Amino acid sequence: MKLERYSYMKRNRIKAYFDHFPDSPVIFSKIGSYYFVYVIQWSEYDPIVLRRDLEEMEWLINKELGFSEEYINRRSHRNN
Repeated sequence: MKLERYSYMKRNRIKAYFDHFPDSPVIFSKIGSYYFVYVIQWSEYDPIVLRRDLEEMEWLINKELGFSEEYINRRSHRNN
C-alpha cells in the first residue's frame, strides 16, 4: 500500500488517500505525538478495510510526517 496524498484539516486532523482505497478518504487524528485512524469515509467501490490495513495506514502516515519513532513506542504497542 502507498500513501498517495494527504492534506491538513482543523483540530490536528489529516485527510489522506491510499492507493488500495482510492475512493475512501481516511481521517487521522493526533493523540500525543503521533497520528491514528479516526474515521474512514469508506466507499463501496473499494475493498473492505481490515485491521491490518488500518495499522499499515497509521504506519505510513506517521513515517511520512516523521513520527515513526513515537508511533512505534506508543503505549498500546508496548503492551502487546
